[in-house]
Amino acid sequence: MTSFDLHGWLAVAIEEARAGLAEGGIPIGGALIGRDGAVLGRGHNRRVQDDDPSMHGETAAFRNAGRQPSYRGTTMVTTLSPCWYCSGLVRQFGISRVVIGEARTFYGGHDWLAENGVDVVLLDDPTCYRLMTDFIAANPELWNEDIGVD
Repeated sequence: MTSFDLHGWLAVAIEEARAGLAEGGIPIGGALIGRDGAVLGRGHNRRVQDDDPSMHGETAAFRNAGRQPSYRGTTMVTTLSPCWYCSGLVRQFGISRVVIGEARTFYGGHDWLAENGVDVVLLDDPTCYRLMTDFIAANPELWNEDIGVD
């Protein structure tokens, strides 16, 4: 994988999303990529599995990366547009780039990230879109809970 293999990085996040779905959770995956293109951490949404509303895919990837001296030059890859919570994480720690699988099923805070100097790459990946549309159709109540809709 080269240092800018966006689709290869997204494949890691998709693998995580599928793992989350197989566990009975929400199929959103993430990976934090280092400046050199290496995967520092990967994870998936575990809100259902852990009964923890803060365990989003990006959060899990970030935690699994462990402490880094700096996050400048790193890339957060996510299968779905990051919510405001995860967008805040990106800003708080100075993650330089966000690669998004899709934003049609949920349009999070990525415009705000771009307005504040984060390089945002939206891939509109059909696999990511299909994972989410299939999940939402089968689990509308759980999906609405995840995105905070009453």
